[in-house]
Amino acid sequence: MSRRLRKIVLTPFLAFAVPVFAAYDANGIGLGSSEKEVEGRFPGAHCKALEWKSRAADRRCDDAKATFGGAPARITFYLKDDRVQAFDVRLDTKDVERVAQFLKSSYGKPSEERRDKADARGRPRAIYTVRWDDGEQRAVLTAQIEKRRASLTVSRGDFEDEIYRVR
Repeated sequence: MSRRLRKIVLTPFLAFAVPVFAAYDANGIGLGSSEKEVEGRFPGAHCKALEWKSRAADRRCDDAKATFGGAPARITFYLKDDRVQAFDVRLDTKDVERVAQFLKSSYGKPSEERRDKADARGRPRAIYTVRWDDGEQRAVLTAQIEKRRASLTVSRGDFEDEIYRVR
């Protein structure tokens, strides 16, 4: 087989040999998963209708205890039409570096990583932010170092703008 012909024949198969990062997920539950999948993976999660009207979600599954990236965490999943639209992972700030390394290996290279010494108003604060963007989906890990809790928020579309908007 000629070199050129071999290249043409093998090229489609090489696309499958390239490592592909999984979609953003929390212990196997990603955007688009069903409520049944959430409850199966996190039996301690309490699922219920949202207490407010929102275009972003109609149900939430709260306080799923988990180990995430080697750290103890709590996870809330937000669902609309029985599909996860977003999730929020809360963890201790002391674990944020370990979780950031885990996310980099799971989600790939971040689109942004920064350490700020002040907030938007110029007040002194140590804030660590790591962000991943993939089209309509995003993941943002944020830790205010002097605070106890850090969070990872994963969502798609305009979820962040719509979830708490008063209707």
